[in-house]
Amino acid sequence: MRSIAAAAVVTIFAAASACAAPGNGFGEGEDAMAPERFTIVPDDYHVPYAGTAEDGRRFFLSDELFDHGARNGKKTSGFVGLFLWEADGSFDEVRVDPVAGQDDVPPGQAASAGADDLVAERLRQLGDYTLEPITVEPFTTEVDGVTFGWEVGQYDDGTWFITIAPGDFISYYEPFDGLQYDT
Repeated sequence: MRSIAAAAVVTIFAAASACAAPGNGFGEGEDAMAPERFTIVPDDYHVPYAGTAEDGRRFFLSDELFDHGARNGKKTSGFVGLFLWEADGSFDEVRVDPVAGQDDVPPGQAASAGADDLVAERLRQLGDYTLEPITVEPFTTEVDGVTFGWEVGQYDDGTWFITIAPGDFISYYEPFDGLQYDT
């Protein structure tokens, strides 16, 4: 991979424990247990970068993370986020870079932040990586007042889902195989 100069952006490192609900499976209904693992499959839409880094860790990289008004009251904040898990799929760390928000994008819609140099630098940091499906645990962690990660939730009918934060533009559901998600 070609070396690219690092973008002049403050990088915030955050590490936290995973916060999936207890249980050992998933299903529907009030007695069903929250999902402990889910699969992220690279695609040409919202998941262009998911796979295994040279050091064996699993990763998901996105420049579509956004938070409407969380940082400055009104303006949308954008982020490039690199989510990392250990080789066994347990949460390791999040690396977050604030970027200009996309104010011309309708609320609730995701769009590339146009931070191609920063994305390329994050990919370079992964070493010789492989784009491939990864099975990992959901987690959330807070960075500078914004929640990042994959949040586990449950609808009123008892159906479980896992959605990306910030932005809520990818939502996985049973069977959590990464092949289908809502946007």
